Amino acid sequence: MELFFEGIVLRPWSIKDANQLYVIADNEKISANLRDGFPFPYTLKDARDWLNIILPENLPPRFFAIIIDKQVVGSIGIVTKTDIYRKNFEIGYFLSEENWGKGIGTKAIKAATSYAFKNFDIVRVYAEPFADNAASRKALDKAGFILEATLKRNVIKNGIIKDSCIYSVLKEEFRYYIP
Repeated sequence: MELFFEGIVLRPWSIKDANQLYVIADNEKISANLRDGFPFPYTLKDARDWLNIILPENLPPRFFAIIIDKQVVGSIGIVTKTDIYRKNFEIGYFLSEENWGKGIGTKAIKAATSYAFKNFDIVRVYAEPFADNAASRKALDKAGFILEATLKRNVIKNGIIKDSCIYSVLKEEFRYYIP
């Protein structure tokens, strides 16, 4: 299963993607904007370990490689929430540094969010970027997400306490559906 949207492709990850994932993910600038579970340095073993965790659970697909010109350029996932949050998905993503600022993140967010609303019984998709991650916040804005809150001194990353944000979009407000 592949999702085609405005020149990009989202396709489920494969164990064969481990080398490309490792090359992209081993970047301190990427790690600095993600949760601590995403290590730096990022090794080939980290790539294989992560793929071996998500692949058995990826039916229906919720974790996708972002593809341009048949090359993996990033990752996007929609994470199922549980208990009282079960009508929500959290979206997370990253792109290879050479693809920053090209609108690819916005397209991937639109495609994954459209897929989530079409295929799962949810009402809301949200993201939690760090407040100082202007590029991610801009991509979410362009994808139709709304800033709900800035949480002051909410997270610690690399020994620095910082603010984080909550962006969301409701199913009835989302306007970028893919066929």
